[in-house]
Amino acid sequence: MTDPNAIQPSELDQLPDRDPEETAEWQASLDAVTKAAGPHRAAYLMRRTLERAEGAGIALPKLLETDYVNSIPTSAEPAVPGDEALEQRITAWNRWNAAAMVTRGSKYGVGGHIATFASAAWLYETGFNHFFKGKEQDGSGDQLYIQGHASPGIYARAFLDGRLNEEQLDNFRREAAGNGLPSYPHPRRLPWLWEFPTVSMGLGPLSAIYQARFNRYLANRGIKDTAGSHVWAFLGDGEMDEPESTAALALAAREELDNLTFVINCNLQRLDGPVRANFKIVQELEAQFRGAGWNVVKTLWGTAWDELFQLDTTGALVRRLRQVPDAQIQTYQTRDAAYIRQDFFGGDPALVEMAKLLSDDKILECFHLSRGGHEARKVFAAYKAAVEYKGAPTVILAQTVKGHTLGEGFASKNANHQMKKLSVDEFKNMRDLLELPIKDSDFVDGVVPYGHPGADSPEVRYLQERRAALGGPAPARRVHPVAPLPAPAQKAFASFDKGSGSQNVATTMAFVRLVKDLVRDKETGKRWVPIVPDEARTFGMESLFPSLGIYSPKGQTYEPVDRDQLMYYKEAKNGQILNEGITEAGSMADFIAASTSYATHGEAMIPFYIFYSMFGWQRTADQMWQLGDQLGRGFLVGATAGRTTLTGEGLQHADGHSPVIAATNPAALSYDPAFAYEVATIVKDGLRRMYGEAAPGEDQNVFYYLTVYNEPMPQPAKPSVDRIDEGIVKGLYRFNTAESAGITPPANAPRIQLLGSGTAIHWALKAQQLLAEEWGVAADVWSATSWSELRRDALEADEALLRGEERVPFVRQALQGAEGPVLAVSDYMRQVPDQIAQWVEQDWSSLGADGFGLSDTREAARRHFGVDAESIVVAALAQLAKRGEVKATAVKEAREQYGL
Repeated sequence: MTDPNAIQPSELDQLPDRDPEETAEWQASLDAVTKAAGPHRAAYLMRRTLERAEGAGIALPKLLETDYVNSIPTSAEPAVPGDEALEQRITAWNRWNAAAMVTRGSKYGVGGHIATFASAAWLYETGFNHFFKGKEQDGSGDQLYIQGHASPGIYARAFLDGRLNEEQLDNFRREAAGNGLPSYPHPRRLPWLWEFPTVSMGLGPLSAIYQARFNRYLANRGIKDTAGSHVWAFLGDGEMDEPESTAALALAAREELDNLTFVINCNLQRLDGPVRANFKIVQELEAQFRGAGWNVVKTLWGTAWDELFQLDTTGALVRRLRQVPDAQIQTYQTRDAAYIRQDFFGGDPALVEMAKLLSDDKILECFHLSRGGHEARKVFAAYKAAVEYKGAPTVILAQTVKGHTLGEGFASKNANHQMKKLSVDEFKNMRDLLELPIKDSDFVDGVVPYGHPGADSPEVRYLQERRAALGGPAPARRVHPVAPLPAPAQKAFASFDKGSGSQNVATTMAFVRLVKDLVRDKETGKRWVPIVPDEARTFGMESLFPSLGIYSPKGQTYEPVDRDQLMYYKEAKNGQILNEGITEAGSMADFIAASTSYATHGEAMIPFYIFYSMFGWQRTADQMWQLGDQLGRGFLVGATAGRTTLTGEGLQHADGHSPVIAATNPAALSYDPAFAYEVATIVKDGLRRMYGEAAPGEDQNVFYYLTVYNEPMPQPAKPSVDRIDEGIVKGLYRFNTAESAGITPPANAPRIQLLGSGTAIHWALKAQQLLAEEWGVAADVWSATSWSELRRDALEADEALLRGEERVPFVRQALQGAEGPVLAVSDYMRQVPDQIAQWVEQDWSSLGADGFGLSDTREAARRHFGVDAESIVVAALAQLAKRGEVKATAVKEAREQYGL
């Protein structure tokens, strides 16, 4: 592996050497020590020399930094293939139409961003013309994570290419009427174009790393040859402040993901002002990435700076560039030559002399315009170096000017992120600068026109020829027609129908056992992707280690300490399990990559990610929203679920609200199964809907969230209830009646309906017995497998009624004719069952675990929250007392009897 921390000779070549002979002597001395005493002694001497220089106050870059110059000097830059003049014109048209689109939309007040793409135009255009592989050749093409605020530029290029029309551009950020364009890269809103949502800041870089890693996973498991795919992530320097942006840098380097390139647009500005006003963000990022093991390429200065560097025989210019903070570099962008002469050059005699040799025009060209990220040749050199580098991922730090070519009112202004339009005069100045053939008469009624050179113009032909050579349009999302995955053998699911007999089994264990059976399926077993954040043993998954193996691109280079045990810790290059360590964010990024493989790679994978339920939706709900946007499919499993089942752990581990958060995600189908057979039925239906033959009108682009429990309980046999599978999937069925439970209530006994979900159904069943035996009340018990699916169905029924269609919500159908009031209970806050209250015709009340969790036994916690069987009895009697069906004194008597 090439050492990414090593200073490459090309970096030193950028700086003129005033005494090459002396330099050669120092280098010869180092070579001699290395030869005579070995590399370790040479490294020791170098460290001591650097320490001495630092102690003496000699200004040197930190060990993880290089000077504030380009990594690739002009003399080492390769020629750009193709027609640079045509590429310049294509970029000009894209700049114009991106700005026109946002400006025209501003009259509707829908917003938009102009300045970001203006700074990054060449970063994208160079890639589209020479590097980004499409999907119409062999393989999956490249995966492009586009910076969200640059979307107008991508739309502008698609317009030039004929993939979008003027009407669509005019509907930028106006989607409700149809034929509109979403604000940012949203696959769910524009699924033929966008692949990856990125505008939730920080999730783009994290997802890109795990996508590159998942590409290798597919290849190492023999599922898809992804050697031709490269992952490109376009990021902003301000975005790198998000913790997710840098959370997985070490993983990318550790696994040598040289199929990954970050391109960070360093325009030195975030939303309100400079990224590092008093410091240098490029140097900070360089140190961060080098320290993590990445290859770093800096593309900072344009060719106009070459003359200045040639004049820098003392190193004074390089020292000054290292000293000037970013905010001052912004200031130079807006000031005249006299100011720059005084402030930048005036403090050092050598720089004063240098400035005398420079005209005002030269100074302004350098400080106002000439940045590495604005020149195709500089960008091409960086990209070529990145794709050719082996053994580590590459980050390109490209310096640009935010608002470049938009005029003096935009360039480097702190407020340009909030500036949404240009005036007609500003557009005319921009037209002249870009040399576009747009006439004054084209501005009809003050409306800026879109520009297009014509479908048969040299620009469009060149653009399309370049894309054809690279494999077709980009970005582009393709879902290749593939046959539905065959359903696994019914035996795997049916085995849960008979129950567990006298054995107590937690639903977490039931789910894991089901997966063990499913991964053995000859047809679909290899497509399962088990994902776990360092809690496999907690969930009883260690038996999968030796059979499936834990994925590692290095295989297993050591003898595991438990090698002599049956369930030893086995890592393998073709391992199936992704055990990510303690990173829920990384595990979710894994899940997203796997769940969208059907589109990215044309290979349907079945990920299940199992986690402490408290650490799922609460911690990574933003990524779950991203998952829904990206049209991901798979199973999220919140284990150790509920507020009272995880004994002893306490407030920050006790999940009483994940179904509430899950219910806010339109793509999430949230279930709280009580029994093993319900788990099996739900997973079976999920496989059918997401990967098999979906029913007409069913959206396949959903994901399932199952809460499962660590509390071992008797698992009953599947009852012989009419249409029980439909009830399980839709969210509600009657588990038993008082009579079918073997209870003989008195004649004309009051009756109540107890609805329970998850582990709470066991408390309801005990309450059923107590109500009958001690209070003469008949209770029927219902299993509510999904409160949120019942609500979703009811909302759809309401919408149908407004359209004049007669439709009764399923929850109302299920409960039709059920006698007495309804009392719902779950191990979550009352808001969870209360989701369906307005559609229940019977009198409604609920119990739940509202408030913070606490450390104690399950029994004590349930009594604390008032959800145990005895509390249910008291609440049921209170409901019946309101109706006059039991004596009012019964409530007080029960409360005293149970010590409540």
